[in-house]
Amino acid sequence: MGPQVDGRAGGGGRSTGICTVGSVLPDHPLAGLIAAAAAGRFPVADGRWTRVPPWRPDLEAVIAFTGHAVFAVEPDISSDLLASLGADGFGGAHDPRLNTALAGTHGWIDSLDILMAARGAGRPGVPPVLVSRPDLASHPRAVFAASIRAHPRTVGYSDPRRSALAIISEGIAGLTELSFELEPARRGRGGGARLVRDALSAIPAGQLAVAAVAPGNAASLRALLAATFTPLGSLQLFRRASRNPSIPH
Repeated sequence: MGPQVDGRAGGGGRSTGICTVGSVLPDHPLAGLIAAAAAGRFPVADGRWTRVPPWRPDLEAVIAFTGHAVFAVEPDISSDLLASLGADGFGGAHDPRLNTALAGTHGWIDSLDILMAARGAGRPGVPPVLVSRPDLASHPRAVFAASIRAHPRTVGYSDPRRSALAIISEGIAGLTELSFELEPARRGRGGGARLVRDALSAIPAGQLAVAAVAPGNAASLRALLAATFTPLGSLQLFRRASRNPSIPH
């Protein structure tokens, strides 16, 4: 099913493999919108919003580009409800009251993130800089990624003393999504940007990769910008209590 535009809104060991999660553009309408934006073709800044189905059954989202928003929500969230809550493409889609109403009192709402995109840099026959590090799979960053993304692969440096990690997963709209964390003692000296670039070497050259970073996380934002990631818009994930048994009703 394609996008539906609603006008009522008013406006361990060494590995030589390259991770191919999401190597083919997923058949989800939001993936197409994100890929087009990454190529410089953004939705029309008409102040309106589009609705698409969620890319996984337990997670919904609000995405905003310049002047146009996208709701990845289930059919029981009606367009009339979105309009009544003030949804629009000029910031209304991220109104905290709207997101709270959609998630419900006991739902989970992720931080408001900047949605960014870059291209993989891996080359056939050239080992990626980062290697598989299953020993880091219990890191909080990896555990969180596994809770909202599919097929996470935890990679890091071959030196077992290093705990820097990157997680390459099937994330937003089925696209390859990258998250990362550098050891605290190594921050402030360009190590974050180097980690992101090294992670891109584990993604095939030219393959679209996305990342989400909170605006207040200036260090990670600078690292992503330095490693060729470009801002596309904003993203906020939410999970209703009825779709997550771990959230008390």
